[in-house]
Amino acid sequence: MNELYAKLADILEVDEVKPESILRDFEVWDSLTILSIVAMADSSYGVSMTGEDLKPLITVGDLADYIAEKCTK
Repeated sequence: MNELYAKLADILEVDEVKPESILRDFEVWDSLTILSIVAMADSSYGVSMTGEDLKPLITVGDLADYIAEKCTK
């Protein structure tokens, strides 16, 4: 999980993220960020997802749980 949080912090251009952090509250949250998260999930964890899959996910913890649930690597 810590590795995922570090990757998300890098994508979101912050020092760290916490499970309770709201994804849409990050300054850099836009379509490019969403694409970066989708690409990272696929390349790092073998999780195929779309931007639509991210819509119901509110927090960093929700995203981490989603990736952990779908993880194939």
